[in-house]
Amino acid sequence: MRDLFDVIIAPVMTEKATQATEDTNVYTFVVHPKANKAQIAAAVEKAWDVKVEDVRTASYAGKERRAFMGRSIRSRKVGRQPSWKKAMVRVAEGDTIEFYELG
Repeated sequence: MRDLFDVIIAPVMTEKATQATEDTNVYTFVVHPKANKAQIAAAVEKAWDVKVEDVRTASYAGKERRAFMGRSIRSRKVGRQPSWKKAMVRVAEGDTIEFYELG
């Protein structure tokens, strides 16, 4: 990856991710599918000036979606959601990432 914005795509803002942040100091991000754990840790440390202790990743396959535009079976459309990768990053005790407090 060229820079940290190629590695980290977006934060995951769900109830489960927010609860993990409050309880265990784990932040969740959508990351580039080919990024490895070392690249993710380096990008988070560089972007927010925190100490990363642990990185866990999970890859998700895209799902097929169908849309029916009318009564005829010929008028159906088949699409696919993109595949994506999630990273759960645990930072050192006392470190925080500020964008979670903006909401």
